Amino acid sequence: MLSITKSFGLSGIEGYEVRVETDINAGLPGYDIVGLVGTAIKESKERVRSAIKNSGLDYPINKITVNLAPADTKKEGPVYDLAIAVGLLAATKQVDIKKSKEYVFLGELSLDGTVRKINGVLPILISAKQKGLNNIIIPADNQNEASYLSGLNVYAVSSLSEVVKFLNGEYVIEPVKFNDYNEKVNNFENPYNFKNVKGQNNAKRALEIAAAGGHNLLMVGPPGSGKTLLAKCFPSILPKLTFEEALEVTKIHSVAGVLDGSVGIICARPFRSPHHTATTIALTGGGRTAKPGEISLAHNGVLFLDELPEYSRQSIETLRQPLEDAVINVARLESTVEYPANFTLIASMNPCPCGNYGNKEKECKCTPQQIHKYLAKLSGPLMDRIDMHIEVDNVKYADLQSESLEESSESVKTRVDSARQIQLERFKQSKNYSNSKMNDVQLKKYCKLDEESQDVLKLAFESYGLSARAYSRILKVARTIADLDGKPNIELEHIMEAISYRTLDKKYWNN
Repeated sequence: MLSITKSFGLSGIEGYEVRVETDINAGLPGYDIVGLVGTAIKESKERVRSAIKNSGLDYPINKITVNLAPADTKKEGPVYDLAIAVGLLAATKQVDIKKSKEYVFLGELSLDGTVRKINGVLPILISAKQKGLNNIIIPADNQNEASYLSGLNVYAVSSLSEVVKFLNGEYVIEPVKFNDYNEKVNNFENPYNFKNVKGQNNAKRALEIAAAGGHNLLMVGPPGSGKTLLAKCFPSILPKLTFEEALEVTKIHSVAGVLDGSVGIICARPFRSPHHTATTIALTGGGRTAKPGEISLAHNGVLFLDELPEYSRQSIETLRQPLEDAVINVARLESTVEYPANFTLIASMNPCPCGNYGNKEKECKCTPQQIHKYLAKLSGPLMDRIDMHIEVDNVKYADLQSESLEESSESVKTRVDSARQIQLERFKQSKNYSNSKMNDVQLKKYCKLDEESQDVLKLAFESYGLSARAYSRILKVARTIADLDGKPNIELEHIMEAISYRTLDKKYWNN
């Protein structure tokens, strides 16, 4: 007898429907599973057999053929276990065959029949909803992840026997209760606060602009000047995630298997800080199944690279495409997927290997060749994609001993939120959330300059030998500075401040 159940697979963060066709015929006992399946799926026959027997149900001793369609799409993972088990039970009339066709089944089976948690439930549910498949059975451990989606009938189950009783009308399962995201957004507290950082007002100002407009920032300064501390305080002033942004982030973390199941959704902007020994694949994503890397896990948040030149040149150069396009294409032998990578890059570095190049108080012990080799790890095209470059000097003793109160992150965040709200309103007709991602059409519309500002920008462009990309990024930063000031138009002071953040690369990299 033939039965058909439905499940879902993943390609990147997009789900696609998989028809699980189960055929049971008389003949020598055997089990074949086809449809371009991976090792975890081939092994499912043992999990399914034990789960059915240990749930007090009958496992058919016949010729069994299971096909996962479409047959030309590579399928991986244990997500299909539950759909295969229900298909076998439907084909042997232990489950109502009509009911089994009404649901999408997701879940891994343990040998005792327990339905175990799987990765990627949120993107699967979103894709299923888009295809009009609204009745879905998932593992109980994934129910928090599913609770933030409306318009779906999602049923969380703990065991195979529970599923069988539900399909046969012997057991009632209520759909997962909907959770309001707005009740979760303020639960995150960052232990790092700008009020605890003495001095460094210029750096704090640059970080405020970066947070307000989503701009990339490079901090150059000697060891111990506070670059890492400033970066760790940066999340405390970031604007809250909108629900749409939170869903995007959660989808990626769900696929990667790093989502906290007790919460079910990412409430705070990610802050990823991989060590400089991280491989290129760890940063970009990849592996056998092309999983997302640090670049994608930082989507809608921050990627902090401390001591940037210490990373391999190959790893650093991989940042160029995502910094420009806000996506990264991960191509592997078995699959090619595109992951979102709209992050704010915050990077720090010393001016030379010893850290004292340009220091008025300490002597630099590096040779010119060592300094050149150190700085040359950062290419011109990469530097061009970093909107703002600043120097972070050592903190003076008087500042450290001062008892004056520094401005708190809460106060700075108020200005950042106001500026970001202006941008959300400005770009409400597009998928853009910040000034840093303006396209050419938006740039011309929202970054108009008066004659005096144009003259200043022209002078800087010619004097510093800026590129067209640097020109557009100066305009975007100036637009953010104007938003922080609550000004509808970019004024001279805004363009001058934006230009000041593009001069540091000429000091170090033109020597």
